[in-house]
Amino acid sequence: MDRPRRAAYEAVAAVHRDDAFANLVLPTILREEGLYGRDAAFATELTYGTLRHLGTLDAILTDAAGRDVARIDPPVRDALRLGAYQLLHTRVPPHAAVSSTVDLVRAVAPGATGFANAVLREVSTLDADGWVAKLAPPMETDPIGHLALAYSHPQWIVRAFSEALGGDLGETARLLIEDNERPPVHLCARPGLIDPVELADQVGGAPGAFSPYAVYLPGGAPGDVPAVVDGRAHVQDEGSQLVAAALADAPLDGPDGRWLDLCAG
Repeated sequence: MDRPRRAAYEAVAAVHRDDAFANLVLPTILREEGLYGRDAAFATELTYGTLRHLGTLDAILTDAAGRDVARIDPPVRDALRLGAYQLLHTRVPPHAAVSSTVDLVRAVAPGATGFANAVLREVSTLDADGWVAKLAPPMETDPIGHLALAYSHPQWIVRAFSEALGGDLGETARLLIEDNERPPVHLCARPGLIDPVELADQVGGAPGAFSPYAVYLPGGAPGDVPAVVDGRAHVQDEGSQLVAAALADAPLDGPDGRWLDLCAG
């Protein structure tokens, strides 16, 4: 089993087994495996891509396996999820995606290699669009169900997006597509400790488009950035930076002059 796929498997398994947060466990796993550069990037893509597309992947695996995905042994299930993601959403050659996943299953559940091989070969008979066409309910009669399966979102989220957009299904689909995009990594230049322009020069990135403190990190491990190491900057999504900036600018009515940020993540 190659190390990038093993790292991705360990991260995905931790999410489902331990209710772990991928963004917290993956960096530790990458360090323990000694993965850097392209190998770390591949493991990261497999981890987050599999988790982003989990709902659709599980529907496909249920059909390909001929049994509900919940009835598949958890170690095998997570390995199959990674394999299906490679087959449907990456440029990994199908034979490599299948053989590497079977190798992974051999390491975590030796008796299930034949089953894994058969399921993945069935998955490989269609591309992602083909599976959506086969499994999703008709857009005309069940648009929420169709969009939920096509873009791997729970139906309640699709419904909430649609209602917020006035029932515009085209805009809802575009929003779901955007929500599945690989998110960029942003650093936050801590006010008074480092200027965003200086931080951008340090990492070879560009200032954020919206937050006055944001800097786009073009690549590499954030934990290796000197300003992050010495506490002058930290990783924070640009959107959440805007929340803090908006609160800081909010007019106060009363004696409260300080805010406590208790963010979830």
